[in-house]
Amino acid sequence: MKSGPAHLILQKRDELINSKQKSQVKKKTEVEQKNKNQKSVQHLATTSEGPPTQTTDRDQDVLKERQTTQEQCVLTSKQDCRPRPFDQEAIDFIYVKHRVLQPESGAFDLISPCHEFKSFAVAAALERTRLQAKFAKEVLKFATGCMNVRTNGTIHFGVMDSKEDARHVHGEIIGVPVKDKDIYVDALDYIERSFSSDSDHVRLCVRPPRFIEVMDQESTEKRYVVEVDIVPSISIVKSKVYAVRLPNFKESTNKVEFEKEAILRRVGSKTEPVTDNALSDFYQRVRDRDAQREEADKSQLFSGQDSGQDLGRKLKVLMTSGKKFIEKEKWFILITNKFKLDDLCNIDWLFNMNIFCVFDFDPDSKISGLCSKYLQHHAPNMHSLQSYRMSGDATIKEFTSQLHLFEQTSWIFCNGRTDFKGSDTPCDEMTWIKTKMTFLRESVSLICKQILPKGTFQVIFLLTSPVEKPLLHTFNEFFTDMEGHEDIICICESQENFQKWQSFAEGSCGTETVKNSSVVGMKMSHINATLQQIQPIKTCSKYLPVFVKGACLLETQAEEQMYSLEILTVNHCDETSEDFINEEKKNIEHEFYRGGRVKWLNFWLAENKYVGEVIERDAYRDVSNLLHDALKKNADEPPVKCINIYHHPGSGGSTVARQVLWNNRKDLRCAVVKPSYSVAVVAQHAVELREYEEKDPQRCLPVLLLIEDSDKEYLDDLRNELEVAINIKRIQNGTPCFILLSCRRSYEPEKKCKESPLQNVPVTHKLSAQEKRKFSGKREVLEEQYEYEFILTFVLMSEGFAKDYIKQFVEHLLEGIDHHSVVTCLILYVALLNTYVQNSFISQSHCEKLLGLTIGLERFHQHKFEESLSPQAKLVFLHLRDEKTHIKSIRIIHPLVAKKILQQLLGNQQTQSSLAMKLLCQDVLFEHRFGRDEYLSFLRALFIKRSRISKGDERDSFFSPFIEHVCENEKSPEKAIELLKEAFPRFQKDPFWAQQLARLHYTYEKFEEAKLWAETAAKQLPNNSYILDTKGQVYRKWFQAKCKAIDTGNVPKTPLNTADAVETALKALECFQECEKAANADMENVNNSGFFSEVEVGCSLLKLISSLDVFANKADGHSECMKYLVTDYIPEEVKIAWEPFHGRLKQLNQTMQDALEWISEDLSYFQTDIDAGEEETPESFEEKLSHPLKWLAKKSSEYGKYYSESYCTALLQKGQPIPADLTPFQKRMIIYQLGGGNITSILSKLTDQRNAVHLLQSILSLYPSNPIKAKFGQRDIVNYIVAHISLNSLSPQTQKVAPLKDLQALCRQFPSDKRKCLPSALFLLTLLFWPEDHDTDRDKETKYEIVQSAIVHLEKGYWSKKKDIPQRKRRIYTHFFLGIGNGLDKFVHKKKFESVTEGFSVSEKRMKWFRGEAWKKPEIAKMLKCVSGWTEDGVVYLEGPQKKKFNVFPLHVPSVPHGNENITFYLGFTFRGPVACNIVVKK
Repeated sequence: MKSGPAHLILQKRDELINSKQKSQVKKKTEVEQKNKNQKSVQHLATTSEGPPTQTTDRDQDVLKERQTTQEQCVLTSKQDCRPRPFDQEAIDFIYVKHRVLQPESGAFDLISPCHEFKSFAVAAALERTRLQAKFAKEVLKFATGCMNVRTNGTIHFGVMDSKEDARHVHGEIIGVPVKDKDIYVDALDYIERSFSSDSDHVRLCVRPPRFIEVMDQESTEKRYVVEVDIVPSISIVKSKVYAVRLPNFKESTNKVEFEKEAILRRVGSKTEPVTDNALSDFYQRVRDRDAQREEADKSQLFSGQDSGQDLGRKLKVLMTSGKKFIEKEKWFILITNKFKLDDLCNIDWLFNMNIFCVFDFDPDSKISGLCSKYLQHHAPNMHSLQSYRMSGDATIKEFTSQLHLFEQTSWIFCNGRTDFKGSDTPCDEMTWIKTKMTFLRESVSLICKQILPKGTFQVIFLLTSPVEKPLLHTFNEFFTDMEGHEDIICICESQENFQKWQSFAEGSCGTETVKNSSVVGMKMSHINATLQQIQPIKTCSKYLPVFVKGACLLETQAEEQMYSLEILTVNHCDETSEDFINEEKKNIEHEFYRGGRVKWLNFWLAENKYVGEVIERDAYRDVSNLLHDALKKNADEPPVKCINIYHHPGSGGSTVARQVLWNNRKDLRCAVVKPSYSVAVVAQHAVELREYEEKDPQRCLPVLLLIEDSDKEYLDDLRNELEVAINIKRIQNGTPCFILLSCRRSYEPEKKCKESPLQNVPVTHKLSAQEKRKFSGKREVLEEQYEYEFILTFVLMSEGFAKDYIKQFVEHLLEGIDHHSVVTCLILYVALLNTYVQNSFISQSHCEKLLGLTIGLERFHQHKFEESLSPQAKLVFLHLRDEKTHIKSIRIIHPLVAKKILQQLLGNQQTQSSLAMKLLCQDVLFEHRFGRDEYLSFLRALFIKRSRISKGDERDSFFSPFIEHVCENEKSPEKAIELLKEAFPRFQKDPFWAQQLARLHYTYEKFEEAKLWAETAAKQLPNNSYILDTKGQVYRKWFQAKCKAIDTGNVPKTPLNTADAVETALKALECFQECEKAANADMENVNNSGFFSEVEVGCSLLKLISSLDVFANKADGHSECMKYLVTDYIPEEVKIAWEPFHGRLKQLNQTMQDALEWISEDLSYFQTDIDAGEEETPESFEEKLSHPLKWLAKKSSEYGKYYSESYCTALLQKGQPIPADLTPFQKRMIIYQLGGGNITSILSKLTDQRNAVHLLQSILSLYPSNPIKAKFGQRDIVNYIVAHISLNSLSPQTQKVAPLKDLQALCRQFPSDKRKCLPSALFLLTLLFWPEDHDTDRDKETKYEIVQSAIVHLEKGYWSKKKDIPQRKRRIYTHFFLGIGNGLDKFVHKKKFESVTEGFSVSEKRMKWFRGEAWKKPEIAKMLKCVSGWTEDGVVYLEGPQKKKFNVFPLHVPSVPHGNENITFYLGFTFRGPVACNIVVKK
């Protein structure tokens, strides 16, 4: 087989090089032709009248390569083609412009027609009389010559004769414009006037003109080749010699005249008159010529008998590439046109095929064609050609996900849809070429060049009706983009329909190739039966278990519509054919034991005794027990439960999880959640699966969902989404609805198990005694059946992946390896990725490019690739195939083996950094398109992804583990910087790479370079708060380094010596303030790092300023420092040196106070106990705080200390009273120093109670004795009141706490316009004005009105603060609960009953409170007041208020009863307003 344009180019290039005899004229014409063709190719890309094509940088490569191929193909080759089948009626045939017919010929065997070409370019433009005379003359001259020598012949008009035009080659198809076909037909009326006798004979032998359309890919002008067949049947011409008078238009007389009568004959490729000398001999040989013709007719009759092809075998071979079955992993692309009704009854074979997409040219297909039939069995997505236009910034992964490619068949209506109300309407051939051709070209190119690699798919042209031009264009696009015809086959029942397609295809591939790859003449019913025999799966209904212990049918359409789930049915894998099992069972088993991922077929084969059992690990039993407990109905249990499997990488955790699903598929509805689908979609499909074919949502089987390698955030969001769905469905409390089986890797699975033994199960490399016995027995059995290399991973696993065993294994493996071979280089690249990037691989097509393999035939593809590998590579490489796309890839059998290979192959001679640099310089890997997104994502992870324990990594890292290895183990930060610099342009100068470079530079105190890289990143993403934070961190670290240099260098701390450091600090503050603005504007992320960093830098700057000689060495130096910072005063010593900074330094007090207040308020709203296992965004701020409350208390105190008088600080340290003559500012600063500067710092004393009572008393002593007359600001009032509430909580008996009424009176100084109130002020209104039991009804109503008014504005502030972030990630924090007491005693802080959840992790404590488990404890009932209310349509209302309903937000939404019920609940106070906890329906 030829391999497409590339093959033709090379072939023609060689011909051109070898040809030495070329004239100067020829060279000149070639240059002209080149210029013309270049214009043509450019024109070809812009013939569409549709919108202009949008191309990305990525697409430019594809278009450039394609254009170059087309140009070269046109310039260096004119493809041969065959003529229209001779003298056949109703043949649908087509010519392609610039293709070349075989040269003109003479009589050969009398039956095969001789050919004569006429360009007719000038004559075709003549008026009717002249044109007819010219046409008749040429036809009758040729016909007479043929008839006289008894040979068949065809004369072609619109085909270049070598004499006519030097720009074209002989036989080149050009075509002529035909305005009126009758002109040519009527021209043959000259027969009667040209032949004096036997004109009726001539009429019978000369066939009417045929008009064969010429297809021109560069133009839409219609042209034809006009052909006349001459058939001198012996019964007509026997014994005759024909003389003709040829018509000729005389310009002098302006009329047609007839030439002298002549007898003509064919001599070679010419028609010549018989000379007078030869005339006698010519007449004498008439009988001989008649005899030859009769003999030729007999021979044709004998050879024409059809012996009958074995079309069934041919069809099987083409569909299976010579294998026994159609490959399960191969995708098929179907191109088809209108189906006949009878054919639609015989397409069952299509329903079991992996159809990637269908290019359907039938506009009625969805109503009455193939699509309508397919929809009865599957759920394809309807698309148009325009659907395959990619936006400039989309990746292939995003595009395939958006169109649901690989999940559902994409049905592409190539010529509109008659049932569609949109703008995609059907059109005629020429309009289609103008308006839709470009879209077709783009869609085919996208599929063949970027989505499906060669060898993973096969294209089937299923021609069921007459072929039109758009279908031929489609073949041309596939042929060009697939670089050959090898994976294209044609199936056509009708020979007539096939002819046109064949004539077009032969020009590209050659007659033999088209013949070999086409099945023509086989009935659709026979095709249907034949192909069903070789399908690996047979038609089989699928069933799901039902609540009443029966089963229901799972329709394929319904299954495909739940595309985010891989649903496990009761009879899963039963559809697999017996022949396929017998053929493939060994391959399936040894692939698993060699390290491949377990398949459902592994369990099925074991269950049906085709192979030995799959070992059940101890963890399987543990998970099964937890699952059994989770299925018990309990009113106090949540409807969605989670079981976590934490496993060492490569220890078999996924096998355990899938084994649990497999063995429960008949009792539960089981499914695997496919990666990369949103929580909302998965939850929707999970609910549909639960309720599928069940009458009552209350009576459904639980759904067991396996979620693999997802982070905690995804799992929590899914659980939350499912709980909301269950709540809406009003499922009865305690009904187990969903069990989420999470399978995540971890380097400390046993530790995870200890944290929550009732929820977590560990799977480790280490085997228990019982497991060792099982593995040992299984190993003996497998070693008898398979070679050692086929069960490699199982052997390592049976040894518990012992380090010594792996070391010996790798040493033995690498003996004699060629260190310089490209295969060894490939092993190293894969080992590097597998060591540092979990689940990484390199696609097989990338490997082939690296190895320089050019593989011709697909059927030898895999064999040739494997043969190219060294013995070592064959042993360690595991061949993978993506379950979704079926794209092949390789990785090393186990990450521990990869790590050891990397160490031993590199040895002491080479470093990992030099290997990585070599990898970065591999142009061939970066430029290869297939799998590029995945390849780049793995490299990105290698260089910039930080490890996180929460993500299952071994430790938390500041840089990627690989970069840290280069910096620390290789002790070469410069190499790490060099690597990232090399990668930066490779990744299109991605700003996040620049960010990493900035971080790496400042870590190693290369601040000038760090500044440049931070600015580079910020220039590209000026509103990204994470990048702006990094920019601030550059200056912060630079400032710290400058301070350190001053301290260690014993440099005098003069204003001049410190000016540089002060300027750097101020620049850092400026950057952090920019970061804060960007973070506040970002509604999708929370990044408070700018505020924290601003405070950190501010404190460090104050420390530097206060330590200056000018301030530190004076008796009143600190006072003077304060005077400088908070008044207009400027000491002489700093006046000139710090001239640019005075204004900004004097603002420092206010900016720091604002930052502290912002942090305090943010921490007041949401949960503040950050779990060490919390997730973090990749661009997260540099130093995440795990204890922000402690940090805030410490920094507030530090800030207050710098702005307080030094003697006051000394008195505080000694526990002595503060003088009364201090200014309000000085007192406020001491309050800050004592920890009373903001509401969060004060409330934190309830959690950290060391010396808290004394501190609170000291804070309150600094306020005026009559605060109402003191005219406080809002913040001072808030802090004063909260200090009283906190002191009362810690020491209820103290006399220093103001009565509730006094505090209520103070609250009346808050602005009457609630929009101007601080959130903390509104919070206090809800707290302090909560009605007392002894209040009158009127007082209660007044207080409720105050509370409700405050709540309205608290809600607004809450939503602004929360942004567009899921509630689970910004969970509201409850500060106090309503207790049984009176006055301030009725406010109970959570700390008082925290002992209820002692011994649990932070996240578990949180969930126990959130889900209501902790509320059931009796010690809580003794402290908290139970209030009454009711629910109405899912909304909770409080009993009490008369004028206006009091809506209370439920802390845990699923706890709200589904009906309208009377309830009781505990009341909590938050910055969103009161919340309801522990909602219980009144009995």
